[in-house]
Amino acid sequence: MPEVSRLVRTPVFASLYASVAFAACGAYAMQQSDPPEPPRTLPAVKLPLRPGAGIDRRAVDEDGMRALIESLVRCGTRLTLSSWDDPARGVGCGRDRIVERLKAISAATGGKLEVVVDRFDATSARTDGKPAHLENVYAILHGQDPQLAKTVYIVSGHFDSRPSDVMDPAADAPGADDDASGVAVSVESARLLARAASATGGQRATLLFAAVSGEEQGLLGSTHLVEWVREQGYRVGGMLDDDIVGSDPAPGAPHRVRLFSGNGEIDDADSSSRELARLIEEIDGRDAVRLVFRLDRFGRGGDHYPFWKAGLPAVRFTEPLEIYDHQHQTPRVEHGVEYGDYLKFLDYRFMGNVARDNAEALRQLALAPAPPEDAVLTGAVTPDAKIAWQAAADPERAGFEILWRETTEPRWQVLTTVGEPGQVVLTGVSTDNHFFAVRAVGRNGARSIAVPAVAERRPIPGSTSK
Repeated sequence: MPEVSRLVRTPVFASLYASVAFAACGAYAMQQSDPPEPPRTLPAVKLPLRPGAGIDRRAVDEDGMRALIESLVRCGTRLTLSSWDDPARGVGCGRDRIVERLKAISAATGGKLEVVVDRFDATSARTDGKPAHLENVYAILHGQDPQLAKTVYIVSGHFDSRPSDVMDPAADAPGADDDASGVAVSVESARLLARAASATGGQRATLLFAAVSGEEQGLLGSTHLVEWVREQGYRVGGMLDDDIVGSDPAPGAPHRVRLFSGNGEIDDADSSSRELARLIEEIDGRDAVRLVFRLDRFGRGGDHYPFWKAGLPAVRFTEPLEIYDHQHQTPRVEHGVEYGDYLKFLDYRFMGNVARDNAEALRQLALAPAPPEDAVLTGAVTPDAKIAWQAAADPERAGFEILWRETTEPRWQVLTTVGEPGQVVLTGVSTDNHFFAVRAVGRNGARSIAVPAVAERRPIPGSTSK
C-alpha cells in the first residue's frame, strides 16, 4: 500500500497516527482495568451442544427452486387484482403452481404436509377501498410433542407480483425476485424439513410454510395470516419472512443475506423479534447472516410487519444489495436501461444458501423447549444482580442459560447455567453495566429464543407519577 506508506512518513500524519494509537491503547488499558464481573467463576451446569444432523447445503434442490420460479413467471402477472380463475395467466395461476409443488412434496414424503388454500376478502387503498378476493397457500408440518404442537414457526414468501402501476392487472409483472424467490425458499424449506421429519420422526413444534397474496396491495395476506393462526389455536413462536432473496450481483458473491429485526418499546429490553434474529445468526453463523437492527429497509415494509406489530417474533430476510430497476417495474427498455424483474437476474446459488439457512433455523427452533416466561431483573442499589423467571415443566428440557452482554454490545454471551426455573443471584455482578436474558435448552441441544430480564420499574426521584 504505497500511498499509506508515503503518508506515514509525513510529520503531521505520523503525529496524528501516534495520537490515535495512544488513544486506542489507552482505551484498551482502561477496559482491562475495569473490575471483573463476577469476581469469581460462577458454577455452571453442563448443557448439551447444539443439535447435530443439520440440513446439508448439498441437499438443497436448486433445480426444483428454479422450476417453481419459472412456472410462476410464466403466469405473466400475479397481481392480486388479476384473475383467480384463469389457469394460464394471473394470480390464480401462481396459486395453482404452488399447490401442485407442495402436494408433490407431501406425496414424496408419505403425506407429511397438510396443504391448505385459505380464501378470504380484504380491503385497502390498493383495492380501491372495496373488498377484494385473496387466497393464501399453507403447507403444515405438524409437531409431534403434545406440549408444543400448538406452537407454530412460520416461513413465508408472497406470490403476488406487481408492475409499475400497482393497480394495473393487465400489465406483465414477472416477479422473479419479488417475490417468487421468497416463495421458492419457503417451499424448499418445506421439502427439506418434510424429508427430515420422515427420517427422524418429526419435530416438537409445528412448522407452517406459507405463500401469501396481497403483499403489494398492503400486506393483506400476512395480516390475515396473523388472525388465521390464532383462530386455529396456535401460538406463534417465530415468523421468517423471505422477500427479495434471489439476487446477489455484486462482485465477490455470494455475500451474506441481510436479516432485519425491529426493536421493542420498553427501555433496556429487546423485542422478541430481535431475539429471534440473534438466535438465527447463532444457528446459521455470522458468515451467512448479516444482522440489521431495524424493522425493515428504510421507508419500506414486508410481511413480517403485521406479526411484529402484534408483538410476535418476526424477521425479514433480504438479499445483500437490491437493484431497484428490477423491482416494481413494468418490463421495458428506456434510454438503454432494462427494467423488469426477470429470471435472468437471479442467482440460484445464493438463493439455495438462503433456503438452507431458513430450513436449519426452523429445524432447531421447532426442536427447542418453550422460552422462559416473566423474566425479571432486580437488585438495584445492591452488589448483586438477581434474575427470576418461570417455565412450565418439560421432561425434554436440560436447563437454562443465563445470558449477558455489555449495554453497547449486539450479541449475548453465556454467563452461567442453571438446571431449574426460579431465581439466580449473580454475586458481584452489577445491574448497571449489562443487560441480561434467559433461554431454555433442550436435552437435544436446541435453544429457545432468549427472553430479556426486564428491570423493575422505579419512580424517578421527585416524581409523583406511578
